[in-house]
Amino acid sequence: MSQTVPPAAAHRVPPPVVPKSRRPWRSSTREALTAYGFVAPFMILFAALLVVPLCYAGYLSLFRSQLVGGDVFAGLGNYRRALDDPLFREGVLRMARFLVVQVPVMLAASLLFALALDSGRLRFPRLIRLGIFVPYAIPSVIAALMWGYLYGPDFGPFAQLARDVGLGTPGFLNPHWILASLANIVTWEFVGYNMIIMFAALQSVSPTLYEAAAMDGAGAFRVAWHIKIPAIRPALLLSVIFSVIGTFQLFNEPKLLSALAPQAINTSYTPNMYAYTLVFTNQEVNYSSAVSFLLGAVIVVVSYAVQLASQRKARRS
Repeated sequence: MSQTVPPAAAHRVPPPVVPKSRRPWRSSTREALTAYGFVAPFMILFAALLVVPLCYAGYLSLFRSQLVGGDVFAGLGNYRRALDDPLFREGVLRMARFLVVQVPVMLAASLLFALALDSGRLRFPRLIRLGIFVPYAIPSVIAALMWGYLYGPDFGPFAQLARDVGLGTPGFLNPHWILASLANIVTWEFVGYNMIIMFAALQSVSPTLYEAAAMDGAGAFRVAWHIKIPAIRPALLLSVIFSVIGTFQLFNEPKLLSALAPQAINTSYTPNMYAYTLVFTNQEVNYSSAVSFLLGAVIVVVSYAVQLASQRKARRS
């Protein structure tokens, strides 16, 4: 007797063969290698152009060149010499005075322009914003040369105009006014840059805050003081820290104006100029490296103090 096969069993299709999936760790490893491949060119250039020179400068700062014996290990001797160097101390203190006077004026002007643009009451706001930002696009060397021409006591237009109206020649380049003249150049250059940072931060503030303040009867001044400025405090802190770093690194403007005002700007007028003179004029590479590292330490300390003060003020408010 033959055995019959049920119809359902006769037409049963075998299950498809599912290929084995790749191991997850292989996929994640490939993605990680791809990411590192994209970052590698930057990291190589960063190490070659910044990390390696810094390490080499730090190595040089621990030695001292002698006529007899060549380079000998000096330890922290160059750093002690820099701390006792009156030229280095005077340059740091001069830049500290520059920081206390110039940075608040510059940031106040930047904040005023940013608030005015954010108010929406100005005509042609894009044109005004571009006009304020354009000086930052001009290289600092060109800006220093241009203002040096304007400050000139013989051929400068300010001096010619003052003489035409019967006034004396303005002393923009004399020792008493040179720091203010430099502050004017730096302010003219960087007001637009800081204004863009603050204006971008204001654009990210929620408009519902302004609407709630308007319903409570707050005017434009109170909205700006109590809502807008506190809301962009991180952007203000960022601008302050950038300004601190830029102040102690000031070089191009005084270096170029020193040719027009040699009695007002000497070779150690700023710490950066002093380090430059030590290397390229006095051939004191080891000592210049120590001066540069001490300047970096000053910048770190001042920047941290500014950040710490801002955090304490934020906690109190």
